[in-house]
Amino acid sequence: MNDSASPSEPGAPTGAPGQPGGSDGSHPAQNSASEKPRKAGAKGFALPRRRLEFDDVTVVEDSMLKRAIGGTVVGNLMEWYDVGVYGYLAVVIGKMFLPDASPTAQNLFSLGVFATTFIARPLGGIVLGQLGDRLGRQKILAFTLLMMATATFLIGVLPDATVIGWVAPIALIVLKLVQGFSTGGEYAGATTFITEYAPDKRRGFFASLLDMGSYFGFAIGAAFVSVLQLTLSEDFIEGFGWRIPFLVALPLGAIALWFRLKIEDSPTFQAAQDEQHEAEDAAAHDAEAPKGLGSLLRTYWRELLVAFILVAAANTLGYALTSYMPTYLTSTLGYDAVHGNLLTLPVLVVMSACIPLVGMLSDRIGRKKVLFIASISGMVLSIPAFLLMMHGAVWSTLMGLALLAVPVAFFVANLASSLPALFPTASRYGGMGISYNLAVALFAGTAPFYMEALVAITGSPLAPGVWVVLTSAAGLIATVFLRESAGRPLPGAMPSVMTDEEAHELVAGQDENPDLDSSDLFGDEAKVEGPLHPDDHADEQRRRREEGGAAGDKPMAPA
Repeated sequence: MNDSASPSEPGAPTGAPGQPGGSDGSHPAQNSASEKPRKAGAKGFALPRRRLEFDDVTVVEDSMLKRAIGGTVVGNLMEWYDVGVYGYLAVVIGKMFLPDASPTAQNLFSLGVFATTFIARPLGGIVLGQLGDRLGRQKILAFTLLMMATATFLIGVLPDATVIGWVAPIALIVLKLVQGFSTGGEYAGATTFITEYAPDKRRGFFASLLDMGSYFGFAIGAAFVSVLQLTLSEDFIEGFGWRIPFLVALPLGAIALWFRLKIEDSPTFQAAQDEQHEAEDAAAHDAEAPKGLGSLLRTYWRELLVAFILVAAANTLGYALTSYMPTYLTSTLGYDAVHGNLLTLPVLVVMSACIPLVGMLSDRIGRKKVLFIASISGMVLSIPAFLLMMHGAVWSTLMGLALLAVPVAFFVANLASSLPALFPTASRYGGMGISYNLAVALFAGTAPFYMEALVAITGSPLAPGVWVVLTSAAGLIATVFLRESAGRPLPGAMPSVMTDEEAHELVAGQDENPDLDSSDLFGDEAKVEGPLHPDDHADEQRRRREEGGAAGDKPMAPA
């Protein structure tokens, strides 16, 4: 970019809004990945107010965006197919690996093993998140996919308890822990990747495609298992048939990996990585400079807490609808395994198709409003949903599942765009990895186990609905403290648009744009010490009024 203003010339122009580049009229760069904003020098050195220039704005290349979306969505679909298949075969797996136990104990064992997957997720989120912030998103996302596909395939070839005895359930737990470690880096990395590539005004839509892929993965898993149950005998399913969906994961994983290896790290990350290398060189000589996981927890604990609660609320509903429903419909409500899976399938397909529409809605009305709808609908609709399913008829069960799908769609369509916006680029993967996976481990991924245990303890099929209401209420409280991010650049990133025309309009109208915050865009460069340049006079008055300061109501003398 062109640094036409220097510290010795606080009033120098930085380029006309209507023409590309700086004052020299040079042709602008396509994005800011290779050219970094000017940095303040030694401690105490003050720069004039930093103005947004055309070269600062990232113009998203359409072909790169399509490759990024394809690579992450296909890979995420594969990851969650692997997770979903286990949920739809939970009853059979309980019989295979704990053959001498009661049906209740078998179900609790199977769901408990499913829950152990989420014990490893926080560790995966921490380790892979830190690596993703340092080595790049694409490398870690390829690694997580390879790990998940391999572990899923090995479950398919694992001998059951009738062959190797007690070793079988232990080996199953180990492989599920490997799956959990990989998924710990998958969702956080995929959401970070998509949100950094997406243009600001359409980030909600593009990020929601990721969760559409996740739930289509669940739906494909349900359809595959249902087809096997319809075409194969129960004896064959319990003998070898249950292994087939796990074995298929290896070739599917290879295809998804091919897609993922074709994508590149986002320009936002590449620019931030260059700046981080400079910061690390400076921090190496500063004993008080923040470093590592401890710094992340101290600096962003509020953001981590908000993300944690929202993820717990959203995924309690999500896993209730996907992983728990097959067990609930068969073991609690008495449906056979085929109907238990088939009833969830159309609901998952329709909900998946609606998720991008909700993402588009969040781009128009804001993330917070949509998350308020999600939380309130979760509180209001959950009890009626379970009451309808308890009625026992197919139509009422479908209606109950559809009611549960409403808050799920409003929640998950927004998390992928809302949560990464809580953290700056250099800490985004790590912050997402910790908050998302810790919440899933403690509340969401274990929800099927909690719900089945509540039914066993209380004897009431309505107990899971009460649990969902409580977590949705917590989500409502967290949404109050969420920062609105719709239409705004990600923290630590420059604005991102689809065309050069949008970039010119953004630069020309930056003083009247409420979605641009110079403190987010430029950090220390946005601070003003001493006289203001005349161009910044009105902007400073507006800033002071918004902050509620008394000085905002008083005229300021121009510099």
